[in-house]
Amino acid sequence: MAGSIDRVDQAARNAGLEIEIRRMGESTRTAQDAANQCGCAVGQIVKSLIFEGEDSGRLILFLVSGNRQLDLTKAAALAGENLKRADPRRIREETGFAIGGVSPIGHKVAITAYADRTLLDHGVVWAAAGAHDAVFSVEPNALVVAAGAKAADIAA
Repeated sequence: MAGSIDRVDQAARNAGLEIEIRRMGESTRTAQDAANQCGCAVGQIVKSLIFEGEDSGRLILFLVSGNRQLDLTKAAALAGENLKRADPRRIREETGFAIGGVSPIGHKVAITAYADRTLLDHGVVWAAAGAHDAVFSVEPNALVVAAGAKAADIAA
């Protein structure tokens, strides 16, 4: 896991982000767990969800506010194809992150990304940093830029 966390740290530095990765000691796998550990509102948690294009097979990252759900119809319209949940093994192999620790940045491969516009309503958001108990805080606009994401209406 240290390799995944190191990759997130390096990606942040490469993007000009000054972050501090914190190991929480307890799981931050769910948005509520993460909010409890970080001492913030659930809406400030960034859920990193990876789906696969049904036709292309490409992986697509959706960054969604912790208090919202991804709208698959909206997401598919942006992706230009129907989507399905990506296999966790494939996610780990291709991105370098296991489910529960998928970060918005630091992927081993380039990945198309979209960010829920409501994340931009917060002064600070918290995202996974490559492990189930590792997180970092960041200004949301800077995170969207660092992730190469397009802000869009993707939540239900």
